[in-house]
Amino acid sequence: VQLQASGGGLVQAGGSLRLSCAASGNIVTVYNMAWYRQAPGKQRNPVATITSRGDTNGADSVKGRFTISRDNAENTVYLQMNSLKTEDTAVYYCFADVVAQRFGRRRDDYWGQGTLVTVSS
Repeated sequence: VQLQASGGGLVQAGGSLRLSCAASGNIVTVYNMAWYRQAPGKQRNPVATITSRGDTNGADSVKGRFTISRDNAENTVYLQMNSLKTEDTAVYYCFADVVAQRFGRRRDDYWGQGTLVTVSS
């Protein structure tokens, strides 16, 4: 199973970006999906999560600005980021809890490669 993230880049404060992350491979089921971020010199922290039913939760720092969504048919998770602030600058990682078929079914956590979001003032 691989997670391929895209959509990062450089944006001015107040601007918007949309991140995407597609899971591929011998996937049977994708449970929770999420976005995490890691700023320079800091630990990786959750930004937003979404269940397979579409229930969402977000960090207080992004509520009202970021929206997580998913396309279950495409095994893809999105993060719409509006009203970006300089403190949102970080590498954003997608996460998925996946059951895959390989010599039997196995459930594991998978991470994308990270996409850099830089917000300038």
